[in-house]
Amino acid sequence: MRIADLLAPGGVVELAGTAPGAVLAELAAPVARALGLDAAQLAAALAAREKLSSTGVGDGVAIPHARVKGLAQLVCCLGRAREGVEFHAIDGRPVRLFLALFAPEGGAGAHLQALSRVSRIFKGAGFREAALAAPDAEALRALFLAEDAKG
Repeated sequence: MRIADLLAPGGVVELAGTAPGAVLAELAAPVARALGLDAAQLAAALAAREKLSSTGVGDGVAIPHARVKGLAQLVCCLGRAREGVEFHAIDGRPVRLFLALFAPEGGAGAHLQALSRVSRIFKGAGFREAALAAPDAEALRALFLAEDAKG
């Protein structure tokens, strides 16, 4: 599975929000536009999942995810918050790199496979550093595509 194949059009964003709710809304917006869905509903689905436990996995990374009724396929959005966001990550550090994943209600296997793949992509410190240093969203997208292509 290639996560790049799941990126929504316009699905790499520079995040302006400084609070979790604002960031989740920004991550939901490109997916909603691409699929003709309600952005507030998508953001609410991510927020509901966050209430169960934080998806801040540490090292400045969060992978918010939710299952969405009526969604036909997995789709995601990559975001970067240059200043960092307090996201209740397991290491207590601010989060700067986000990948929001939206999955169909019945696609548990593919959902878990995608989460595993995203975790592997973000595991490398070199990739995280390069992602934070990328000059703009297009450069971040190219870097992400290259890392994802490594398998």
